[in-house]
Amino acid sequence: MTAPRRCERRRVTKETEVVVRLDLDGTGSTSVSTGLPFLDHMLHQLGRHGGLDLEVTVSGDLEVDAHHSVEDTGIVLGEALGEALGDKAGVRRFASIALPLDEALVEVALDLSGRPYLHYGIELPSGPAPLGTPGFDPQLAEEFWRALVTAAGITLHLDQRRGRNVHHVLEASFKAVARALREAVRVEGSTVPSTKGILAAPGDGAGA
Repeated sequence: MTAPRRCERRRVTKETEVVVRLDLDGTGSTSVSTGLPFLDHMLHQLGRHGGLDLEVTVSGDLEVDAHHSVEDTGIVLGEALGEALGDKAGVRRFASIALPLDEALVEVALDLSGRPYLHYGIELPSGPAPLGTPGFDPQLAEEFWRALVTAAGITLHLDQRRGRNVHHVLEASFKAVARALREAVRVEGSTVPSTKGILAAPGDGAGA
């Protein structure tokens, strides 16, 4: 039988406390409380459309700025994802999707490579208004994804093909990553999908 692909991670700094529980083979059940309602909404999308059981609890210095909470959430979620994947034996590894949400269309390509890289081709209007209360600066979405891919060791390309509504563009981004991740982590064999026989851990630069 395949070992459960679950992980619990906790990170405490002077700025935030983040707890993440993740089950890659879940049913899309989510429980999220970050102090930022818009980020909560996006993480619910990530869990639900990714088929992940996901619990996220964040206590951060929102009176200073939302940046710390957003970035640290990405870090801890990325760490949990990397640990839950283990040696990645049997996973599909690659996935891509073009996902629409009303007038917005976002394309995502993802590789569980072990090599962290983010291409962020999401073009938002200059100085977009914060979303929700307390406000989520839409520019922070890029910081979330960069933190996640670095901690998890994945390659992620996001490209906006069209879209005017900032909420729609960001939500399409999270849903697209969720669907791509759902496909990439799916187990369809028993060997590591790499000619080297190993997929790199973050920072070691190997794996093909």
